[in-house]
Amino acid sequence: MKVLKSGNLAQGRVVSEFEDSFSKHVQGRHCIAVNSGTSALVTALIALGIKSGDEVIVPSFTFAATANSVALVGATPVFVDINPLTYNIDPVEIEKAITPRTRAIQVVHLFGLPANMPEILSITKRHRLLVIEDAAQAHFANIQGQPVGTFGDAAAFSFYPTKNMTSGEGGMVVTADSEVARQSRLLRNQGMEKRYANEIHGYNFRMTEIHAAIGVQQLKKLVSWTQKRQENARSLDEQIETLTRQITPMGYEHVFHQYTLSVPHKRDDLSKALTESGIGNAVYYPTQVHKLPSFSSAVNLPNTAKATETVLSVPVHPRLSNSDIKRISSAINKLSSSKLSL
Repeated sequence: MKVLKSGNLAQGRVVSEFEDSFSKHVQGRHCIAVNSGTSALVTALIALGIKSGDEVIVPSFTFAATANSVALVGATPVFVDINPLTYNIDPVEIEKAITPRTRAIQVVHLFGLPANMPEILSITKRHRLLVIEDAAQAHFANIQGQPVGTFGDAAAFSFYPTKNMTSGEGGMVVTADSEVARQSRLLRNQGMEKRYANEIHGYNFRMTEIHAAIGVQQLKKLVSWTQKRQENARSLDEQIETLTRQITPMGYEHVFHQYTLSVPHKRDDLSKALTESGIGNAVYYPTQVHKLPSFSSAVNLPNTAKATETVLSVPVHPRLSNSDIKRISSAINKLSSSKLSL
């Protein structure tokens, strides 16, 4: 209401406040608010100099925006397989895919679990490659206390309504490089920092003051919400007896954007039965990105293929009660142990 009464709805003071607040959670790095997570990815790629003719290695088990952003800047996404236990991009497969045209790795911290950044950074250092973190689902996730978004040359967060926090719609570019930050600010605002002083070809990727005002308040609650997601995940871990979930390596802090199970047989039947029991569930993701018509790659990624056929996510959000968790767990145990799924 303060924003509406101020009459200033475009990017302004509240956007800056949101950026400054978010920066405190990513080791003080530059934060540039934009209008979506996809815009954040595109901005980061262009600001880092990724262009036509370049190759960027990406996972295929993710939302399409990861690869779309690479294609949108004119580069070629090179799809590689995942670790079957974490569902994150496999460093071994990254190394196999590097060619003379490879410029960067775009890493996804899937479902809120950090990717294997120590090994990935070792590879990129040897090959002098850039790293972009797609942290759209991983606000506050960390490895040994180091938050995602602070490992790579740049990172992109999303504040879409389904994420662990939202601004209604929005995204954030994060970088330690002051020149990348400046280019990102130019790119989001028609190529200008000062009005009418256009320096480069830019976009309208601005975040509004209204969205930023929502983001400022949501960010204040994110610590407690994250802790509640983690508590709910621990309870689900303790109570689900029949299926295993995405593995969290030692020293990695998962923030559970999704609580994702592996259903080895008749996953869709289990999903349908849970829905009929009034328990929400969803498949993230049912299609390998490289198989989409927009990419149509012939590469064979067996772990990715298996994941699309076996993953199932169930509620883990902060508003779940203990009785909700018991109901979810009991239904999964009963249905997945019956002839329906096995």
